[in-house]
Amino acid sequence: MLKKILIANRGEIAVRIIRTCREMGIATVAVYSEADKDALHTRLADEAICIGSAQSSKSYLNIKNILEAACITGCDGIHPGFGFLSENAKFAKMCEESNIKFIGPKYNIIELMGNKSNAKELMKSNSVPTIPGSNGSIKSIKEAMELAEKIGFPIMIKAAAGGGGKGIRLVKSMSELNEAYNIVKQESKISFNDDEIYIEKFIENPHHVEIQVLADEFGNCVHLGERDCSIQRRNQKVLEESPSPIIDNKLREEMGKAALRAVKAAKYSSAGTIEFLVDKYKNFYFMEMNTRIQVEHPVTEWITGIDIVKEQIKIASGMKLGFKQKDINFKGHSIECRINSENPEKNFVPCPGQITDLNLPGGNGVRIDTAVYTGYTIPPYYDSMIAKIIVHADTRLEAINKMKRALEECVIDGVDTNIDFLYRILENKKFVRGDFDTSFISKEMKI
Repeated sequence: MLKKILIANRGEIAVRIIRTCREMGIATVAVYSEADKDALHTRLADEAICIGSAQSSKSYLNIKNILEAACITGCDGIHPGFGFLSENAKFAKMCEESNIKFIGPKYNIIELMGNKSNAKELMKSNSVPTIPGSNGSIKSIKEAMELAEKIGFPIMIKAAAGGGGKGIRLVKSMSELNEAYNIVKQESKISFNDDEIYIEKFIENPHHVEIQVLADEFGNCVHLGERDCSIQRRNQKVLEESPSPIIDNKLREEMGKAALRAVKAAKYSSAGTIEFLVDKYKNFYFMEMNTRIQVEHPVTEWITGIDIVKEQIKIASGMKLGFKQKDINFKGHSIECRINSENPEKNFVPCPGQITDLNLPGGNGVRIDTAVYTGYTIPPYYDSMIAKIIVHADTRLEAINKMKRALEECVIDGVDTNIDFLYRILENKKFVRGDFDTSFISKEMKI
């Protein structure tokens, strides 16, 4: 078992990882920027080291400083959390070269699955359903026009190295293609330092459904069911739930088997997520693989009783999975709401500032993942998510009602939040019926 782990992240995910390490008897080292010197994760870890100034590029993305911190403190493992360096193949490789265990997949697997067009080709060759589109990357606007004519509009142009909803454009006609092509290439170069792009047929009004997987270094793998992440704003997830209201046992089994084929094809180990689009006819298509822990992992933990971060650490320590697929049972329904410091009435503009009063909900079946406290000042330099409320109940309707109750109890004064916006989603009759898709917010929430 790993003895000492550095958490190369901040906020609620850093706190969440530290807590699991504490329960496993593993020492922890927090790293922080100058803007995060009073952050909760620095107080909960056994040690804390400042790694740079407020800008991410000089702190949480500073590979040299993070590795130096790990070496100085004698860490034998680094957990990257999500975001920042979590899917950075160079970072994973440098950890390996420094004889520090990167708690995630091997660097070459991150590289392989990080290129969306290459990942898609691997899936196609292993009988995992994929969306019709280009074979690999598109090299020219002429090639893009020929393919668009062949598969028909609407289409999606995507950055091959993309993620987090960036580098994506919907194109509805040939007249829009040239401009969109150039915009995505430019965005991709700026955001990912890689201007490779690919094209897919646009699946209209799908559900975004992902399958959580765990795989050890001995070839054993399981899936932990699905999460429905269709409630999105500008390709960013807002609310997630498990199980999906549109997935029955037969389809769950089919998608689970496809996800495990994907894992084996990639020779993957660690926790990961296979993301699919599911159309109105219940056909599902591979979209991408996330080679890290997901923001929404707690809903899966609720319905399976499995601590995914603990399993990541055990796998990274060279241990075999302690269970097989037949041992995985799904119980009840779980919903997660992402609490952001933002103003929905002003186009969701981020709202940093000091929290002057805080009351977080509790009670049976309510979990809070957060790193904020009364008097804490939310810095303006990072993502606006400040907390996650996760609930669990026997049925979906009970889970919805429990989440509404939790949001009613939640008080965060001093900054604007999206709590009222989330409550409106839960009250929407179509959402309650399970009658929604990825276009729900744009159609129903009038923003």
